Amino acid sequence: MILSKDNLKNIEVPGLQVPNEDIFNLPEKVLQFGTGVLLRGLPDYFIDKANRNGVFNGRVVVIKSTDKGSSADFDDQDNLYTFYGKGIEDSKEVSEQIVCSAISRVLSAASDWDAVLEVAKSPDLQVIISNTTEVGIQLDKDDNVYNTPPASFPGKLLAVLYERYKAYSDKADSGLIIIPTELIVDNATKLKAIVFELARLNNMEPEFIQWLEDHNKFCNSLVDRIVPGRPSKELEQQLEAERGYTDKLNIMSETYSLWAIEGDQDVAAVLSFSRTDKGVVITPDIELFRELKLRLLNGSHTLSCALAFLSGFDTVKEAMDDEGFLNFITQLAFGEIIQSIPYKISPHAAADFAGKVLDRFRNPHIRHEWLSISMQYTAKLKMRVLPLLLNYYKTNNTVPPNMALGFAAFIRFMKVVQKEDGSYAGTINDREYIVNDSQAPYFCKVWQTNDTNLVVEQILSNQELWNTDLTALPGFKQAVTNNLDKIIAGGITELTAV
Repeated sequence: MILSKDNLKNIEVPGLQVPNEDIFNLPEKVLQFGTGVLLRGLPDYFIDKANRNGVFNGRVVVIKSTDKGSSADFDDQDNLYTFYGKGIEDSKEVSEQIVCSAISRVLSAASDWDAVLEVAKSPDLQVIISNTTEVGIQLDKDDNVYNTPPASFPGKLLAVLYERYKAYSDKADSGLIIIPTELIVDNATKLKAIVFELARLNNMEPEFIQWLEDHNKFCNSLVDRIVPGRPSKELEQQLEAERGYTDKLNIMSETYSLWAIEGDQDVAAVLSFSRTDKGVVITPDIELFRELKLRLLNGSHTLSCALAFLSGFDTVKEAMDDEGFLNFITQLAFGEIIQSIPYKISPHAAADFAGKVLDRFRNPHIRHEWLSISMQYTAKLKMRVLPLLLNYYKTNNTVPPNMALGFAAFIRFMKVVQKEDGSYAGTINDREYIVNDSQAPYFCKVWQTNDTNLVVEQILSNQELWNTDLTALPGFKQAVTNNLDKIIAGGITELTAV
């Protein structure tokens, strides 16, 4: 039995939430560019939850923007799919299973463009959401917005907005709320600038451009949820046996969720789905959430990555099961990072976020590999960690011990040699690993000597790497050198001992 609207009545699975018939009659309020698992596991998840609670009461028309794959699975399953969330909350395992019914139709930009433009004219339409990846929000100066369809995502969006303008230009409330979820800073600000530039390049009428400015809202947003996508074959077979139906659109996800949207009260009134889940936050400034994610989630990942890998842990979960490592990352997050975030944040909000970060790291159902996290390690350390280190010194003027240990482990991790194929590799306990970092040639050169004092001196004082001389921080160079010597001597477990 395949998951479909007709088969819902035959599905009786304890704990599985199934939509009722009324939901299929709700109007189409959202146009979504993208069919990916992040969109289905976050915005569509929130909309589905709101609909089940009698709030928002609108469904999503999805535009398949690329030629890759087909929408056959969506058609076969009446656009239904099962969301399976598993995670850790307050140190306890939690899970939920939902048959999501947020999506009403999936249209192809290539073959259904006329239907897409019809949606643009719908009086029910209120919101446009997108996730076209980071490369989607780029200006194509040659894009013709009158093509069917335009080539770029901004071109397609502009064409949709122009169609709406032609239908409703005389109505003040005819504009839409546009929320990109692409993982770039100020995503809506950048998208808006490209859309306006494309309108100019296509010689569109001034009245339309004025309508664009006056009646539409481009809202920056930040998404944070790990959605790996379809379960493994083994788990999928197990789920099919337990549920009694086949689902080719199954998605797995962690239970933690955040969608921070930059908007005012008018935006919040339209996005009423925010009322049914605390994971949706609408606020005039989302910089707080960006800083929390960048420093506590990404920063703690970066500072602990080398230490964990050198300790023999392949995944984040393996490291979190070790008492010594857990102590290190807890002290790092609560004792050093929170007080060093270069943004005014209440200690309570930061501590609450840090606790959730550690819960996410403990999730046994998400496989985070430290080697994947280590890609472009030097750049990540500079962007995510350096402001924390400098801020810590500004406040305390003393060595942050866990940051110093993280730096020492990073330097040891970057002890690499060049292989015949041109790649760079390190070795720990007779195990070779590939380092994907544009600065690997530099570290290879620095590590030509075994004098750790000289190695640390050269790396920390390199202003091309850090834009500052880290040896000028009182005691930092010596602390890093001492830790590095202990790591090389095989005493890494002693450094994280409880």
